[in-house]
Amino acid sequence: MMLVMLLMAAGPAMVVVREDDVKRDEAPPHGAIGMSTAYRISDAVPAPRSMEFRKRVLHPGAAIGVHRIDHDEVYYVLAGQGEVTSDGATERLAPGMAAYLYKGAQRRQQALAWRRS
Repeated sequence: MMLVMLLMAAGPAMVVVREDDVKRDEAPPHGAIGMSTAYRISDAVPAPRSMEFRKRVLHPGAAIGVHRIDHDEVYYVLAGQGEVTSDGATERLAPGMAAYLYKGAQRRQQALAWRRS
């Protein structure tokens, strides 16, 4: 009986989320500069959870404003080009590139060129 209770408390073995089910058009966070399409994958996963997974398409000219992060984050570019700034250091990213940003960093992302894939 105790084993069954422990297994139930651990949560489901897996949760599958279709990105179309969590897709929404919205202004980017932290300043609402332009428009974006957000896919809040992990928001559809029941608690408790210990990580976040999201996908965001920044439309031309859109940007996520400057803000401090309270966890590490990875930004990976699928298409188009963008710029990421973390604690004053700025890098341009292209498809196939990732930026790993550390907890406590003050960061910002901006779309430079956008291509719908």
